[in-house]
Amino acid sequence: MADMKDAHVVEIPVDEEHKQKLSCAIQHHPLMEISQSPGHLLLLKLWQREEDLFGRRISLKETRMDSIKREIFQICCFFLTFHGFFFTILFTSSVGTKEHHTCQKWWIPSLVSVSTSLVLSFLVQVKLYRYWKVWNQLQREKVGNRALTRCIQELRMKGASFDLNKEPRTGKRIKSSSVEIKWKPLTWCSQNLITVCLVCFSGLAFAASKFILCGF
Repeated sequence: MADMKDAHVVEIPVDEEHKQKLSCAIQHHPLMEISQSPGHLLLLKLWQREEDLFGRRISLKETRMDSIKREIFQICCFFLTFHGFFFTILFTSSVGTKEHHTCQKWWIPSLVSVSTSLVLSFLVQVKLYRYWKVWNQLQREKVGNRALTRCIQELRMKGASFDLNKEPRTGKRIKSSSVEIKWKPLTWCSQNLITVCLVCFSGLAFAASKFILCGF
């Protein structure tokens, strides 16, 4: 306490010229200009609100994509589990029975396997379609959010000199039609690779059912 009483406050004198420069700098600051201009202030508030809405929509779409990925994973796990039990039951039922009797009805388990596989593959394809649809929407939201963020930054930097008629513009990449046609099948295969694998596995399971019951 004694040290605090003995402490001295040193005041740095500031002349009127520095005060005027400081006051002038504050008055001409872009944010001060925006606060004094009703139109620019309203535009800034609207864009900030829209930016917040962009962030919420992006978050919701990312959550939706994670949910769809979990659903696809669960269907694939059920697909593999089903075929694991199916081949186990098929193999145990073929052991100890007459080969001619079981071979005559090989198409019944094969039909069950193919039908179940196609249904599960269709469900996966529906989920994939929804996933890529949400992904495209997410990309558009991100592009719009970036364009809006650039406009907000420009407004804060320019202040009252900012053009109120300016709107956020999203840049579009120009692609030639030949490139799109060339890479479109590859893009489709990469986006639906899971479904392609499930369908191929279904065909192998169909042939494997006959092989287990009838042999070569």
